[in-house]
Amino acid sequence: MKKSLMALAFLGAFAGVAHAQTAVQIYGNLDAGFIKDTDKTLSIGKRAANTLGFKGTEDLGNGLKALFQLEIRYEPDTGTVESNSRPLFQGQSRVGLQGDFGMVRLGRGLTPMQETIGAFEPWHGLPTSAGFYTDVEVAGYTSQPLDPAGSSNNRWSNGFWYNSPANLWGGFQVNAAVATKEANGGAALVGTGTSTAPQYPANSEASANPFSLSATYNNGPVSAMAAYERNAVETKFWSLGGAINATPDLKLMATYARQDQGHTFAFNPRTKAWVLGAQYSVGPGKVLAGIGSKNPDGAPKTKQFSLGYEYSLSKRTYVYVDASRKKDITGATHLLSNPSTVNHYDVGVNHSF
Repeated sequence: MKKSLMALAFLGAFAGVAHAQTAVQIYGNLDAGFIKDTDKTLSIGKRAANTLGFKGTEDLGNGLKALFQLEIRYEPDTGTVESNSRPLFQGQSRVGLQGDFGMVRLGRGLTPMQETIGAFEPWHGLPTSAGFYTDVEVAGYTSQPLDPAGSSNNRWSNGFWYNSPANLWGGFQVNAAVATKEANGGAALVGTGTSTAPQYPANSEASANPFSLSATYNNGPVSAMAAYERNAVETKFWSLGGAINATPDLKLMATYARQDQGHTFAFNPRTKAWVLGAQYSVGPGKVLAGIGSKNPDGAPKTKQFSLGYEYSLSKRTYVYVDASRKKDITGATHLLSNPSTVNHYDVGVNHSF
């Protein structure tokens, strides 16, 4: 009897330790505001992606941890899943291991290039029309051209990620990812084919394994990045960026990028782009400013100028206002959109939890 009681006490103590070494966190944010674009009615929308996430780690001993992260993205004005056509865990769904070697993960998430380049853009890499992250900064590039219409342009499904330790070699970090060739149900892509015989028929597999690489450097007030990526239709993209805290209140940043669509464009396959940005803190507020240009071969340039302001009400809540002008907007086919100049205005509130 005494042995049984001792065994039960031991198991109970062990279970308590195991529970204490497992941490699960619920997090997210809600961003909603009024938005007005040229030739569109006033609407309620978002400046940042709205997220609800679950992430956790388990201590496996000897410095090794198991980890997972699931992230839902939703629309603030309707409460529906983002864009109504994206998967439930659109933000990410990854599981992996972390140790002295760094971190490895499997599943769905931002590509290393997309995750890195967003940190060198004045609007924090948010998918807002006032910012530069989703179009001009990446020279109109998409990481997943064979996914269904309306999918996010900066994530991979069916991927494997590796991140080195954050301070590898005195401030350097290396990040890499590769995805399988699996078909994801996308629409046909004409490319160098025809509408009746597209280069990539509907629900095509990738013609080559997509891969993405990035390297970052952080040392005091100076940071820099370099990235290279090839997507499922063998479009190639590279970018360089840098940032410096010129004063305690002023941060300056710049990026340059090039996209090569030679595998799917018969003519004028290259697009160049650059962005210059700044953030200036004034008390609890922050001024955001940026100017950028996207220059496709044989097509008009897209030029953008944006100005914004954020005011922190607390560590987790801020209000914002933005104004942006984007001129001569070209689409994926390098043809002008209509209208060719769009003025964007927004005002709203963002709360993190």
